[in-house]
Amino acid sequence: MRRVPRTRPLRVLVAPDGFGGTLTAAAAASAMAEGWARARGRDELALAPQSDGGPGFIDVLRRGIGPAHVESRWADVTGPLGAPARARWLRAGDTAFIESAQACGLRLLGRPPDRDTAMDATSFGVGELIARAVAEGAERVVVGLGGSACTDGGAGAAAAFGGVRRMRGALGGVELTAAVDVRSPLLGVEGAAAVFGPQKGADDADTVRLLEERLREWGAVLLADTGVDVRDGAGAGAAGGLGGLLMALGARVRQGAGIVGEVTGRGAAVGEADVVLTGEGCVDAGSARGKVVGHLAEEAARHGARVVVIAGRIALAEPDLRRMGVDEAWSAVEAAGSVDAAMAHPAAHVAEAARRAAQAMAGTA
Repeated sequence: MRRVPRTRPLRVLVAPDGFGGTLTAAAAASAMAEGWARARGRDELALAPQSDGGPGFIDVLRRGIGPAHVESRWADVTGPLGAPARARWLRAGDTAFIESAQACGLRLLGRPPDRDTAMDATSFGVGELIARAVAEGAERVVVGLGGSACTDGGAGAAAAFGGVRRMRGALGGVELTAAVDVRSPLLGVEGAAAVFGPQKGADDADTVRLLEERLREWGAVLLADTGVDVRDGAGAGAAGGLGGLLMALGARVRQGAGIVGEVTGRGAAVGEADVVLTGEGCVDAGSARGKVVGHLAEEAARHGARVVVIAGRIALAEPDLRRMGVDEAWSAVEAAGSVDAAMAHPAAHVAEAARRAAQAMAGTA
């Protein structure tokens, strides 16, 4: 276990991702800081909410870059089920930052996802957002992928341009980056339909099979129209396969958590910290593969900072957490006593879990 100084208050970087649909990254950071301060009021707390490209991506970037250096812009787009939606994106110099969840996120469904929404949801609005950014002069477009309601492989986004070939022509001089939160391929047992379809309402085998067949056909279209075979590409399955479309158009695939760290200067903040306090809704095997917790643990290891995780639920055994670089992990569900209680008052129980973590550290600092 990494040691922390005994002679002065600790410098704690509070840098969580959002907690699913319960807490934004900023709200989670505030709750963690509040709880930590109850037990260790002399520590120096620096709040730095994080994102892996999913919901909250542009809010985190705007805060990290600073309002003086980035401009929020709005666009009227088509939501995942066809209803109008108001989506925000960011302009920083000649770079546009787009969050796909702003145009096709689960929260825009207006109801719990089901089989019909799983089959019908479209990424059309994401295409409209990209088109708006390019029309307003963006030379680089970074698309945050995650939290989508659709599994259309980006077919809707391409349709917003009039098809794949027209989209490729319109974006010929634009540098595209796909900010992914997962490295899943488009197809197969680890692909967009099989792994993420159930989260979007495809909770039966027949619906997953239909989505898989549709993605397979779409992958063939992308190959025919661009000459690029993305069906097995790592990250092609992100945001219901939207990653695959962007890859076929020549996008560079990068982990969203890494982009946020680079753009906001997170590395310097980690280097100054004694403790990195991070977290997300559920810490599981995927946390080490592109998620915020995994990225922060890697950065903290390089600087010798201790890593404390607060999560809604901890789905990894202690040896797995250690291998990831996590020194301690605390669960809001455990603090609350049940999942229902934790979901009913998430901020309060995240704060309590952070208080317990800080209290436990009092004996080592």
